[in-house]
Amino acid sequence: MTLLGIGSRIEHPEYGKGVITNVSSKEYWITFIENGLETIPLNDEFKVIEATVDEVDTVSFSEVEQSLRDLLKKWSDVSEIVPIGDKWKGGKLILEPGQAGLSSKEIPIDTFFHKIIMVRDRLRVMEQKINSSKIEEIEKIELQQYITRIYGSLTSFNILFKSPTNHFVGEKSK
Repeated sequence: MTLLGIGSRIEHPEYGKGVITNVSSKEYWITFIENGLETIPLNDEFKVIEATVDEVDTVSFSEVEQSLRDLLKKWSDVSEIVPIGDKWKGGKLILEPGQAGLSSKEIPIDTFFHKIIMVRDRLRVMEQKINSSKIEEIEKIELQQYITRIYGSLTSFNILFKSPTNHFVGEKSK
């Protein structure tokens, strides 16, 4: 049995015409004109319209999509969706002044959390811009150290995050 490569065109008796978009060890992922994405076993019955040899440098649509997502996340100012911890949902942050007779200020914790996420995302964009800039390496290192210290200053807010993978991380002990 010859393994078809990504981009091969086939005609399946049940699904019609389609293009192979991914190949695993057990099945083809095929986008069919009439039926959308389907997976079929490698040994399923179908007619080959046009075969491509499975080259090492071919990538699946899902890999291209993931790469594009990673690039956009890395280089844009678009925020990823970061969930707040369940116990904080609907809560409020209350700022009490130290002087008697002054009123306190209440802020929805979701609003406060969103602003923290925006600060983090903008720090990440700044970090990428520094890394790709043409400034001297020693200056890049100094700026990176400032950013790391900023992340460290923000670790107090880690209690708000639902997942530890989203936590701020400052300098780590060696």
